Amino acid sequence: MKTIERKSLLYKSGLGFYCINHVLGCAHGCLYPCYAYMMAKHYGRVATQAQWREPRLVGNALELLQKELARRKNRPAAVHLCLTTDPFMQGYPEVTDLSLRIVALLNAHGIAASLLTKGLLPAELADTERYGADNTCGISLVSLDEGFRKRWEPHAAPYRSRIAALQRLHRGGCRTLVHIEPYPTPNILEQDLAEILDAVAFVDDLYFSGWNYSPAVRKYADAAAFYREQAALVRRFCQRRGIRCDAEA
Repeated sequence: MKTIERKSLLYKSGLGFYCINHVLGCAHGCLYPCYAYMMAKHYGRVATQAQWREPRLVGNALELLQKELARRKNRPAAVHLCLTTDPFMQGYPEVTDLSLRIVALLNAHGIAASLLTKGLLPAELADTERYGADNTCGISLVSLDEGFRKRWEPHAAPYRSRIAALQRLHRGGCRTLVHIEPYPTPNILEQDLAEILDAVAFVDDLYFSGWNYSPAVRKYADAAAFYREQAALVRRFCQRRGIRCDAEA
């Protein structure tokens, strides 16, 4: 697997939390379109979708992180993996291995990791002898329809496999999260959000939001009203189940 070198790794995102992106690119090739890909192309980090789908590891990631943590007086309480790539992308065990090493290093310094993937969360994350107990393990999940996944997330893990890996960690005592975004309007896919919610009713945290950066959403007659209704459904579901919820209309 090709590598790149960086001068820094840990940063505070515009969303207000700390992040690490230890890979350039993502093999999953999501076609929503992918905001991370659009930004990477805009700033000249990649030239094409094909290049984006050939991920490159940050070869000096562990060395950088160790140095950055050592010189910080005020360390963040938590760090997110990742905003612009996937920590457990399909077909790249090297990415998974580096992600797990980063999580272990963060935890060794008393910092929790927040993880979000369209791949499969490794079962090792439930090993509290190696990892801390305060990490959050999450998946992105916007449907249960495999035809939709193959169209929009062509190289990501199957939906049911993602859920099974997440549930295994939940049973192992990990804090679990499902991120339902970007949720499609009915003109893109007719589906029942309640079925998706029932499939992940075991989680501790749930985030819901709509589909951005796509003209297809704007073609739906009243997308704003649709998303208000779906967000209200999510909030009611989470309240009944005792799930911590952030549902944007």
